[in-house]
Amino acid sequence: MKKYKNYIIGAGILILGILIGNMFSSDKNEVIHKEGEHDYVQDPITKLWTCSMHPQIKLEKPGNCPICGMDLIQLETSNGEGETIASNEIVLSAEAIQLANIQTSIVVKSGAKKKVRLLGTVKPDERRQYSQVSHIPGRIEKLYVNFTGEKVRRGQRIVRLYSPELISAQKELFEAIKSKEVYPQLYKASRNKLKLWKLSDTQIDAIINGGQVQDQIDILADYSGYVMKRNVELGDHVMEGMKLFEIANIDNIWVMFDAYEVDIPWINRGDVVVFTLQAVPGKTYRGKVTYIDPFVSSDTRVAKVRVEINNSGHKLLPEMYANGIIEAKLNSGKNALVIPKSAVLWTGKRSVVYVKVPHEKTISFVYREVILGADLGDFYIIEKGLKDGEEIATNGVFRIDASAQLLGQKSMMNPTGGKISSGGHADMDMGNKNNDKGSDDNEDMSDMSMIDKTKIDKKFKQQLGFVVNEYIVLKDALVKGDAFKAQDQVKNIDKALKEVDMLLLLGDAHNVWMDALKAINRSLGRIQNSKNIELQRREFEDLSLKLSEVINDFGIITLNEKPLYLEYCPMVNDNKGAYWLSYDKKIKNPYFGDKMLDCGELEKHLNKEL
Repeated sequence: MKKYKNYIIGAGILILGILIGNMFSSDKNEVIHKEGEHDYVQDPITKLWTCSMHPQIKLEKPGNCPICGMDLIQLETSNGEGETIASNEIVLSAEAIQLANIQTSIVVKSGAKKKVRLLGTVKPDERRQYSQVSHIPGRIEKLYVNFTGEKVRRGQRIVRLYSPELISAQKELFEAIKSKEVYPQLYKASRNKLKLWKLSDTQIDAIINGGQVQDQIDILADYSGYVMKRNVELGDHVMEGMKLFEIANIDNIWVMFDAYEVDIPWINRGDVVVFTLQAVPGKTYRGKVTYIDPFVSSDTRVAKVRVEINNSGHKLLPEMYANGIIEAKLNSGKNALVIPKSAVLWTGKRSVVYVKVPHEKTISFVYREVILGADLGDFYIIEKGLKDGEEIATNGVFRIDASAQLLGQKSMMNPTGGKISSGGHADMDMGNKNNDKGSDDNEDMSDMSMIDKTKIDKKFKQQLGFVVNEYIVLKDALVKGDAFKAQDQVKNIDKALKEVDMLLLLGDAHNVWMDALKAINRSLGRIQNSKNIELQRREFEDLSLKLSEVINDFGIITLNEKPLYLEYCPMVNDNKGAYWLSYDKKIKNPYFGDKMLDCGELEKHLNKEL
């Protein structure tokens, strides 16, 4: 009996435990999915609050932004529908997108087009400029054309000439006429002599019909046009072949436009130029490019582009100013990736865009470094870093970059990422090589220099040329093994360096120069403090290398535009090799001097295309 009693008590305890368990588990059953759905239990999600202007702020309670004081908004958290946010993405809320007016566009391939604006001057057609000469020696008795600019026609009288030679030739003609029947060749020769002096048949017949020698004769114009220059006065004695007048025919004229170096690749023969002239308001002219100068002027840095125009009404006069436009197409950019300039953040060395990540609900962007191609005015060609079909921010890009900086992500001024202090900018990339990947397709662009030589001030390049000129004197002293001269020359290089205006450089270019200047001054100081020629030559290696790097980054205009060469000797410094700069193609080794004067080779012509 006792045995059955124990079983009953145990069964009661078991039933009581089941009842209590059901009571405590009833709340959890409400969040278990129905049969046939997922069999996991969803954990509750903590709500977060953020600032629309400072998305790096994430708080668990609503309130005000600790940075700007704006009301916080609820952050949309992942709902488990498959969207994954990468660690390098800059996530922006819809409110932030609207407030910053961020706009995007799709990267597409298109023909590279650009409006090239040109300034030009009307010039006479050089093929229609003539020299009116005297074919007969003599004295000018009368000028029929008296001033520059006078219009003349072919066959018109221009001067009356007294010529003893002409008188003798007429006498020969009259003698030949007497024996014309017997010696017809003599008559023909006498007549041809006058014709070779450019007398017309009418003038010769008039002399013959007159029956007497004329002591003066009219010289007729050989060409039609306007007198550009009068070279003689009344009473002048002229020799055969002497220039009397310079005449230009302006029925067809040239318009010579100036094309800057950066625009020359865009211009091709046959391109249509639409131009206007201030002297002829309201009138538009069109002409085709017939010639492009193969040389760039060393003074103006432009090449001449010629357009030929029919000027039958003579309304276009030489030296008038013209303003032209070419709707140019770049031959090498027929299927180029083209993006608006507003999409690019340019630091002088790096060009940065922000690519939109294709999420369904989340709006985010990633940092991308690109290599810029040709400047299209309002657009750039992209050489590397983007793909056709990608979507990039084209407005509000600075806002995205600022968010990236605050979040410690890669940004224009902080390409390696990491948190930055609020008191200043992150360390700027000065060209040190690293393994940072600048694009999704794993292309390392961090070590690619983006300093645009064409945007470096011309004065800076000239000042750098003065420094190099003094450097060459130092190099020559080392060639001769003159340690005392090398010491003394450092003072002149220092003086030239102090004349270099570093304020002409902006952004990364300024910082690159400042770093280079420290290295240059360090090498110069060691050369000046040493009387040992071998130690001086060792420091000269570093000085030469740093100067060549600066010239490669910024360009140079040498004194009197002398050619500047980079030369190299592989045997210097235990066969490690070393460079130096020289005005002379002929090798004169500054590291060995007389021992091995011609040891080395020409490496590069540094200012050939600058």
